[in-house]
Amino acid sequence: MIRRFFFFLASILLVLIIVLAGNTLLQRSQQIEVRSIAQVTIDEQAAADRLAHSLRFVTISSQTDENANAAEFQKLHAFMDQSYLHIRTALKRETIGANSLLYKWEGTDVSLKPILLMAHQDVVPIAPGTEHSWQQLPFAGNIQDGFIWGRGAWDDKGNLFAILEAVEMLLASGYQPQRTVYLSFGHDEEVSGLHGAKAVAELLKSRQIQFEYVLDEGMLVTEGILQGLDKSAALIGVAEKGYASVQLSLDATPGHSSMPPQQTAIGMMSLALSKLEQHQLPADIRGVALDMFNTIAPEMHGINRVVLSNLWLFSPLLQHELEKSGSTNAMLRTTTALTMVHAGNKDNVLPGNIQATVNFRTLPGDTQASVMAHVKSTIDNTKIHIQSLMGNSEPSKVSPTTGKAYETINRTIRETFTNTIVAPGLMLGATDSRYFEGLSENIFKFSPVRAGSEDLPRFHGTNERISIKNYAEMIRFYHQLILNSSKPSNEKEKTK
Repeated sequence: MIRRFFFFLASILLVLIIVLAGNTLLQRSQQIEVRSIAQVTIDEQAAADRLAHSLRFVTISSQTDENANAAEFQKLHAFMDQSYLHIRTALKRETIGANSLLYKWEGTDVSLKPILLMAHQDVVPIAPGTEHSWQQLPFAGNIQDGFIWGRGAWDDKGNLFAILEAVEMLLASGYQPQRTVYLSFGHDEEVSGLHGAKAVAELLKSRQIQFEYVLDEGMLVTEGILQGLDKSAALIGVAEKGYASVQLSLDATPGHSSMPPQQTAIGMMSLALSKLEQHQLPADIRGVALDMFNTIAPEMHGINRVVLSNLWLFSPLLQHELEKSGSTNAMLRTTTALTMVHAGNKDNVLPGNIQATVNFRTLPGDTQASVMAHVKSTIDNTKIHIQSLMGNSEPSKVSPTTGKAYETINRTIRETFTNTIVAPGLMLGATDSRYFEGLSENIFKFSPVRAGSEDLPRFHGTNERISIKNYAEMIRFYHQLILNSSKPSNEKEKTK
C-alpha cells in the first residue's frame, strides 16, 4: 500500500516535471528579427554641448503660476532657434499656452496619418538641502567624465533635444518624410500639464487630426535589473496608471489637551489612514504585467525562465515576491500612498480640523469611482468627509502590441540598441500623453535611455545625468524612428 502511494506520488511528480519542462521549452521568442543598419554619424561632442547648454535654463514649472520662470523658457526657445536653423526655417512652429511648442513637419503624402513625438521642457526643482550632494551643480550644465550633468538631462530635455538633433540632421541631408511629423514640447508636465499638453491636445482635436501613433517619454532600456535576463530589456509603455488623490477631512471641537475625549480626532483619522494602508486594493498578475512576463519568459534562463513560463502554477509565488518591492508591487495593483496630513498648531490644544491626502495610482481596469468606493468601505466612518481632488485622471487605455505602430517602435529599438529584448510595460507615473486619447489608438511611452539599478534614484533625484554615448544612441533612435515611420501602415490608411 505504501509502495503504491509513493509510486503514485512519484508519477505525479514526473508528470509535473514533464509539463513544466514542456511549457518552458515550447515558449518561443517573440522578438522580431531586424537587419543590421549603418550607424548614422553624429558629432557627439557638439550634440552634448547643446544639451548641456539647455540645462542651464532653469525651466522649473509651477503648480500655481503658469508664467513662473517665463524668461527662462524664452531663453530656451531662443537657444533652440539659434541651434537648429533647418528646423527654424522648414518647420511650422506654434506657441500654445504660456510656453508650450508645437512643430509641424509636412510630409509628401498628406493622405497618411501623421506621427507625434513628445517631450517636455520643464524640470522639477532641487530638493532643499540636497544641493551639496550634487557632484556637479544641478543647473551648471557641465560635461565631465563622459556624462552630461544637470537637472533635465534625463527628464526630459534629453529626449527633447535628441528629437531636435535627429530632425535637424534629416533636414540637413535633404530628407523629407512621406508621413507628416508633429513635435509637441509641453511646458508644465511636472505639474500636471493642464496648460501645456492638454491645450495642445485640445487644439489638435479641434483640427480633427488623427495620429498613426503618439510617442512620449516613458519606460527605459534597463540593464541588469531583471534577474535571469542577460540582455538589456527595453520596455515600451503601452498604458499608464491613473491618478486619484483623495482628501479626508474631519471636523472636531477644539479644546485643551488636559481634558481629551475618549476618542480624539487625530486618533480617528490615524485609524482611518491605517486601515487604508493595511487593506489595500488586491494585487494580481494580469493585463500588461502578464503580457510583459509572457514576452520576457523565453529570453530568461534558469529557474526564472521556468517560473515565468509556468505562471499557471507559480503565479502566487511570483506575486508574493513581487509585492515585496515598491516598484514591482506597483505593477500588480492600484497602490495606496499616504502623502499629506495637516492637524494641530500647538502641543496643548486639540485641533478642530484634520485633513489628510491619500494618493492612489490606479491600474487599468480600476477607476476613480471604484477607488472612492474602496475608501468609503474601508474607513467605514461617516464622520470623515471624503473628497476627490482636482487633477485626477483615469488609467489610460491599453495600446495594442499587434499593430504596425508598435512594431515600428519595437523594430527601431532593436535596430538601435543591439542585443536588447523588447517587451510591453505599464508606465507607473503620469505623462503628458494621457491628454491625447482620442487622437490615436496607439499611444506609447518610451525613453531611449539606458539605466541600471544605480541610475534609478537619479530620476527626480540627485546627480541627474546622461552619458554622451547614450545621448548619441537617443539621437540615432529618433533618427531611425522617423525613417521607419515614413511609410504607409497599409494601402487603405487615410487621415481623418
